[in-house]
Amino acid sequence: MSDSAPATAPAATRPIRFGIHGSPHLAESIIAAAGTDRATIELVPYDVREPFRPLREGAMDLMIVKYDLYEPDIAAGATVAHDPRAVIVGAHHPLAGRPSVSIEETTAYEAFSCPGDFPPYVWDLMVPPRTPAGTPIRRVHPMTTVEAMAAVLAETRAVHLSVRSLEDIVPPNIRVVPIHDLPAAPVTLAWLRGAELSPEAAAFVAAAERSAKP
Repeated sequence: MSDSAPATAPAATRPIRFGIHGSPHLAESIIAAAGTDRATIELVPYDVREPFRPLREGAMDLMIVKYDLYEPDIAAGATVAHDPRAVIVGAHHPLAGRPSVSIEETTAYEAFSCPGDFPPYVWDLMVPPRTPAGTPIRRVHPMTTVEAMAAVLAETRAVHLSVRSLEDIVPPNIRVVPIHDLPAAPVTLAWLRGAELSPEAAAFVAAAERSAKP
């Protein structure tokens, strides 16, 4: 692991509490690739507005994160997966029927602003303030929950720059369209720095990192 997880805690008597936001299928694929017994892991959804609160309060052992973190109290390991980039739109949207789009095309529409305590430096990677060509992305709609986001997308021509794994959870009136000119988001596992991971949790992190495709 890139930031070694301590593994000196006594043997766990409960499942590994694994924090997720968005698709559970991404977490399931990481668990399967690691060869970890699914029965030993409990998926714990976290709120994008307070992504690290459950970890800091001891309600999670590990969590999925995307892109690099610079939180002083949170450690993250090596990349365990990649999540291709996509734009999320309503089924009525002009981009909805496309096989893929350019990030530059999304600038014609309003996007979503950084939610709550979500790290702005990560949001700038997920929903960049400007495209590679320098065109501003208008980040105006408040981001709260996936359900509220879907309601805005269904009622407007707004777009949400996100990842393809959301295909698993968006309602039928929402479309997930690949973005062909943004690199996939790196996915890592994170834990509270200085906290003792159980041997089982540390072994899961190590196995997930070993199983990652280069």
